Formats: sequence, C-alpha cells, structure tokens
Amino acid sequence: MNSLETQRLSFAYDGKPVLTHLDLVIPSGKITALVGPNGCGKSTLLRCLARLLKPQVGTIYLNSTDIFRLPTKAVAQQLGILPQGSVAPEGLTVQDLVAQGRYPYHHWWQSWTLDDESEVQKALNITNLVGLAERPVDTLSGGQRQRAWIAMTLAQNTQILLLDEPTTFLDLAHQVEVLDLLWDLNQLEGRTIVIVLHDLNQACRYAHNLVALRDGQIVAQGSPQEVITEEMVQQVFGLACRIVPDPVVGTPLCVPLGRHFHSGQSGS
Repeated sequence: MNSLETQRLSFAYDGKPVLTHLDLVIPSGKITALVGPNGCGKSTLLRCLARLLKPQVGTIYLNSTDIFRLPTKAVAQQLGILPQGSVAPEGLTVQDLVAQGRYPYHHWWQSWTLDDESEVQKALNITNLVGLAERPVDTLSGGQRQRAWIAMTLAQNTQILLLDEPTTFLDLAHQVEVLDLLWDLNQLEGRTIVIVLHDLNQACRYAHNLVALRDGQIVAQGSPQEVITEEMVQQVFGLACRIVPDPVVGTPLCVPLGRHFHSGQSGS
C-alpha cells in the first residue's frame, strides 16, 4: 500500500494564497507529473506532500493516515523526496551521500547493518554509480550528480518518490538519462513517482498521470491524452500551440506557435 492524497489542501505564504482547496489523489504505482507556469504552486504542492510544509487548511493522507500524525521517521520510511537544487557538502563521496538515505532506519544505539549496506549497494547499482562510489559528489557532471541524489532517495527504500524538477540545468541527454531511470524504477519496481517538470513533452512521454496547475488550483488532471489540449495549454500557459502525436511513442506533442508563427509561416 502506497497511497498519497490531499483533501481541500490550502497553503499561503505570509497570507498570500499559493494553493487553494486542492483535492488530489496520486495514482499508486504510476508516474504523476505536476505541470504549470512558474509560480503556479507546483513545488509548494510537492513540499506539502512531503510534509516539509504544513498547509493552513486541509489534510494530506499517506497510506490513509494524516501525514502530520505520523512520526518523522515513519514518513521517511514510506516517502522519499529530492528537493530542487540539492547541494552536497564539499568532499562528500557518492557512497557517503547515498548512505545518508538510511537515516530513517537508525537509532542512537544502532550501528550500520547488512541491510543498510545492501540497500546502498542496490541504489548504486540501479543508478549505475558503482564505479563512481569513491568520487566526491562535487567533482561529478550534472547528470552524474543528479543520479547520486536519486540514489540517496532510493537507499531510503520507499515506495513513493517525490522529485522537484530533477532535470533542471541538465543538458538534453542527461535529462533523458534521469527520466529513463525514473521510468525504470516505476516499471521494474512499481514505485509511485511524483515529479515536477517544466517540459510538457517530456511529461507526456514519461508520466501516466498529469496534474496541470495555474494560480494554485488544479485546472486539469488525468492521462496526457486527456489533459494536453490546445485549449488547456492556452488557459494554463497563455500559449498558442498545436497538439500533434509524438512520432515515436504517440503521446501528445506540444508545438508552440509564438507570435510570428500563427499562420504557420515565419515573418520574413
């Protein structure tokens, strides 16, 4: 069981509403992408789901229990989060970073166990980082560094993973590398994954479920085919576009028009 949902969730910063009365059920065993323009509340929603922020109104249920009634370590044994822009201390090795994912299972009287070692090695294997285990994290490429942080969340051995824009600042090849890894985790291990993405076309390719937000409210949610329409993109992003089938996988592909291309021709 790995259910996560909100009821009437509202959150505000200094009295300014960011999320308003959100009812959201995260499909178990699926990849859900949160999409929308900057400032629409995507990252705030993810941080609320992870219990990093406490909503002023509403309830978040983790496996049918109010998440704020659960002990911190109990939450961390069920749900892992990778915040945006995580930075490792200088000189920390990949192995040491990944090992930090085992903290929810430790007590002051408990030493490192064979289970801990097994989960760390498994996380390094899944993310293809065994050969880099002794390297300092700050010497890695962007894609390698992001895989190291994902490995740390995997070492927590949780069935729910929350990731805030894990492809930001990566080149296209490394973006696909990270998304392929998350797809494998979902397909091979049944992990429930919630990911904040800016790229609509990547969201359509990799997510089973999309949640489109604007001004702190859910505008649409469902499969990519249900959510990604020309009308929705105009409403949520204020962008004229054409939606065509992705030539590789058949999912919706958003082709922006822009001011100069509404007629399908350039302005030259």
